[in-house]
Amino acid sequence: MTTGISRSVPRVDAYDKAAGITRYIADIPVAGVCYGKLVRTSISRGTILDIDVPELPEGFWFISEGDIPEGGRNRIHMIKEDWPVFTNSEVRFYGQTIGILVGPDREQLIALADAVRVTYREQEAAFTIEEGLACRGGALHGDDNLFADYCLVKGDPESAFSRAHRVIEDVIETGFQEHVYMEPQGITVEEQDGKIVIHASCQCPFYIRKAVAPSLNRSLDDIIVRQAVTGGGFGGKEHFPDIIASAAAVAVTKVHRPVQVIFDREEDMCYSTKRHPSQVIFKTALDSENRIIGMDIDARINAGAYESCSPVVLQRLIFSSNSVYDIPNVQLRGRAVATSTIPSDAFRGFGAPQGIIAAELHMSHIAREIGMDEVELKRSLMVSKGSRTITNGTIHETVKLHEMWQRIAEVSGWHEKKSRYAPGSGRGMGAAFYLHGGGFTGSGEQDIIKARVRMVKRDDGIVEILLSNVEMGQGLQTTFRKIAAQVLDCDYRDILLADPDTDRVPDSGPTVASRSIMIVGRLVQLAAEQLKHKLHEPGAQESEAAYTQPPGCHWDQETLQGDAYPAYGWGICVIETAVDPDTCEVETLGVWTIHEIGKAIDEAIVHGQVTGGVIQALGYGSLEKLELKDGKFFQHTMADYIIPTTLDFPGVYSELVENPYPYGPFGAKGLGELVFDGAAASYAMAVQHAVDRTVSRIPVTPEYIMELKTHG
Repeated sequence: MTTGISRSVPRVDAYDKAAGITRYIADIPVAGVCYGKLVRTSISRGTILDIDVPELPEGFWFISEGDIPEGGRNRIHMIKEDWPVFTNSEVRFYGQTIGILVGPDREQLIALADAVRVTYREQEAAFTIEEGLACRGGALHGDDNLFADYCLVKGDPESAFSRAHRVIEDVIETGFQEHVYMEPQGITVEEQDGKIVIHASCQCPFYIRKAVAPSLNRSLDDIIVRQAVTGGGFGGKEHFPDIIASAAAVAVTKVHRPVQVIFDREEDMCYSTKRHPSQVIFKTALDSENRIIGMDIDARINAGAYESCSPVVLQRLIFSSNSVYDIPNVQLRGRAVATSTIPSDAFRGFGAPQGIIAAELHMSHIAREIGMDEVELKRSLMVSKGSRTITNGTIHETVKLHEMWQRIAEVSGWHEKKSRYAPGSGRGMGAAFYLHGGGFTGSGEQDIIKARVRMVKRDDGIVEILLSNVEMGQGLQTTFRKIAAQVLDCDYRDILLADPDTDRVPDSGPTVASRSIMIVGRLVQLAAEQLKHKLHEPGAQESEAAYTQPPGCHWDQETLQGDAYPAYGWGICVIETAVDPDTCEVETLGVWTIHEIGKAIDEAIVHGQVTGGVIQALGYGSLEKLELKDGKFFQHTMADYIIPTTLDFPGVYSELVENPYPYGPFGAKGLGELVFDGAAASYAMAVQHAVDRTVSRIPVTPEYIMELKTHG
């Protein structure tokens, strides 16, 4: 029986959500509200020549670039200010915001939006990575269409390739993925006491505040963001709420009434950001004994029309492109390519899944080429404590992958099944090994985020946690309380933790990057330890904890050298498949996982995250085909974009290995993204084994399998 911090407890938000009591942003009435409908471009690239807005009934407005307050900038402040609030000239992607129609009747707004006529001068557009690199139609960004261009070198790759006995070349590709959070995007903006108050379904309240303020020419303190209960995010509510909030906030300054923008599912799927498509090209040098002595890696992502967070996603991808393997000599180039597509943005894993899929499939292809068992090849190259990373940093922790493999091989029946299922027999086994660094890359936590957590004992003796990280289904409302309660020796249900309000909580950073428990949870623990000494003092008391980098971690952001992450979560996923010889449909017969995340704060929540992450990744690897046609997403409803149901995959076997991390709360490390990272690769390798063909892209659909069987 699990005891201590890992023991599972009832989630504080479970009953209200299960009973339908919880109110999401679309459920909350707002007096005098107007609704907002974004008016968007209908071409992918070109110039707007004229915007013809129909005569508007009384009480309706059309707000565009000319309505931005004096001194405000027509740019949304994300990592950079390159994405405009409204465009009235240059068009970079289909669905770019031209303006916002505001009025009291939603149906009438839809009719008015359909009546807006825009005249364009169209220009040839680039939609794919290859077209972007070729600057089709002329460069969209700079003179080379690159938002980022990184180079890394580990060891002496030039020497390795000069003495190579053979070189194996490979190309691995991934596509777009839709977030499909349960609750579509939603924002309500209003004026209160001279300030702009934004209620948002979001992951990062302080990001929205920072994004909106420059457009309104207002101070940060004039913008208040209150997180509404959020029905899922997966990265899709990291930056995209900035886009909606900026337009709605400008509208509020014009009409001086509350404005609410709520997407329906189709609008959300058509116009929200997606996972970055990727293309990773390998050249791997082997010596005369088929040992890997060097790699040349060229990694590209489709960033879309504006930069958003693509350079940071690219960093994660390239840092993951050797996965858990210690390759002695590597040269790597990573590029974020501008195209005339909706800007790609954050998605669970934040570039790591693309890098790990590429690494795992490439290693399996090498094994096929040299006639070696792929798991034995991978195990011979695994990192250990003290190994050098691709950024010439150090693995500081004990790595337990070998003992984890022994366990997962046993429970999955790996060895017996692999010996029984001949390649091409229609039955296959795949095993993916993976890691995920917790927190922001490099010195981001220390130099950029600078997280703080405050804890207060009120006059009535009740303890409240004040921080900006949001509950979006992953259990933070429960786990943060559990951490504090463990220190304060009280019932977790007696501790208050409200949804964040930027006017009263410190900035503990965004709810992204597998940082909430490892980074912010540690600050909750430290703040609770400080407050514990004051609990018996009369009157209100408070404590505050601020992030400091763990000792021994060094990073140079200019060169991308050093310890990219202070600690890693580790995982293995094994999948068994059967492929129908006639229809090429795939049945997944078994899914087994094992993870090392330091220490589980709540085992039920952790296993729930594992199941959800693995099934979401299996959708990415098998079903979720999202194509572009002239810059528009071809699949844009739940009828044609297919996600997994409970009938598509069996239950997920989940096991945990403890390895407490000294700088996480009670030893915990990051989890939320790690559990997504390996399943798509494992699935692809299981199918590869079943059909005895080289699988080089995902999703692995029946049509793709047929293509492989037909053309090899």
